[in-house]
Amino acid sequence: MNCIPVLAPSAEADLAAKKQSRQAIHDDLLARVGQTPNRVWLAQIIASWAVGDGVLPDRMGLDPDDFKQLLAGKFAGYSLAEKAVSGSVLDYARMLEKQDLEVLLRQFAVEGEVAEREILISLIVSACLGSDHLWQDLGLWSRKDLSDMLRRNFPELVARNSKDMKWKKFLYKQLCEAEGLYVCRAPSCEVCHDYPQCFGPED
Repeated sequence: MNCIPVLAPSAEADLAAKKQSRQAIHDDLLARVGQTPNRVWLAQIIASWAVGDGVLPDRMGLDPDDFKQLLAGKFAGYSLAEKAVSGSVLDYARMLEKQDLEVLLRQFAVEGEVAEREILISLIVSACLGSDHLWQDLGLWSRKDLSDMLRRNFPELVARNSKDMKWKKFLYKQLCEAEGLYVCRAPSCEVCHDYPQCFGPED
């Protein structure tokens, strides 16, 4: 028998207010600019970060110049404090693969505005340090949003994920394969006892 957690009325009200606030910030951001797919996804990420969702730390994990560029260049006139509402602090010192992830994403990135591409890469890499699904840690609102964002910006990389592997696991699998490392001992994913950990819905 599955147990479904039930939120107390006050918790439900807090969650509803938080979502309403997130939506208002998102709408305010997009009201300032012409909408493009990347701006919609960036607005989701910023709005989530602004209400304490996701794992992105101060300045969303961006360096000061990129943080300013994100707001001034994409959402002119919108101001945000640099401190993360969530209080999240990411330990990049333990992320030995940070540079490798950046190289991987740059390798498959479509040509376009370099500043926007680098911001997206920095956000994705920072979110990889979280413990939830990548779309949640990044602050997107659904796995579909993440898949669509990756497909638009890294189409060849997405094409490699033909079995719809969970994105964070998929990115790390690409790093392992690039180094010639094949840690899994199962003859195929389908017979591996950890299959549900790598594939399936990301709720």
